Amino acid sequence: MRKKIIAGNWKMFKDLVEANDFFKQLIEKLPDTEAEVMIAPSFTNLWHSFQITRDYPIEIIAQNMHEENLGAYTGEVSAEMLKSVGVQRVILGHSERRMFFGECDEQLNLKVECAVNNEMNFIFCVGEEMEDRNSNNHFKVIKRQLDIGLFEMYPEDWKHAVIAYEPVWAIGTGETARPEQAQEMHHFIRKTIADVYGNEIAENVSILYGGSVKPDNAKQLFQQPDIDGALVGGASLKVSSFIKIIQAI
Repeated sequence: MRKKIIAGNWKMFKDLVEANDFFKQLIEKLPDTEAEVMIAPSFTNLWHSFQITRDYPIEIIAQNMHEENLGAYTGEVSAEMLKSVGVQRVILGHSERRMFFGECDEQLNLKVECAVNNEMNFIFCVGEEMEDRNSNNHFKVIKRQLDIGLFEMYPEDWKHAVIAYEPVWAIGTGETARPEQAQEMHHFIRKTIADVYGNEIAENVSILYGGSVKPDNAKQLFQQPDIDGALVGGASLKVSSFIKIIQAI
């Protein structure tokens, strides 16, 4: 049975004091839920965030990592470094990494390989831009991202993987894919995986929706049969809105 997951991506927000205040409130108000709750703070907050949440059902995850295990890569962080501070999961291929830092499908393939080799779990992001959807190329774009990024994995490697569908046109714009649009793409992703790896793997991988998820649209999204949770951006920065999204699932 695939997992329900609510993951918050803080991006470049919250200093140490703000992160500490957030977690104190979240721990106090965290609702009972079968969903796994995850937060991705900035690199500078990972160790403290892990320490303050380690006795609670909150997983601290990273926003990115380098594809090499070590080396002269100024400003980068390796899988082993993340694991050394308690982090066991990383977000790979977020659209902002692709857009602003030039990460391509081939590089993300290497990051996936590195994660698997280091027994690191990961959330792999895919998504199309508005021009892709308007030109009816959105399925083609997602298939290419899956083909190059993930489909060199062995079947047993899928235990490390979660997928997040995040239409680029809906990230930070206030726009959200309609529930039926999101479900259509989630179903396509699951079928594409099944075509390569079989139904058992496809039915067991969690696929999250990301793209301006808010308390007022979360429940409709989570009612779709192939949507297993959310990768939440702005709404994860406030305890009140993040908790409402957790409750919605």
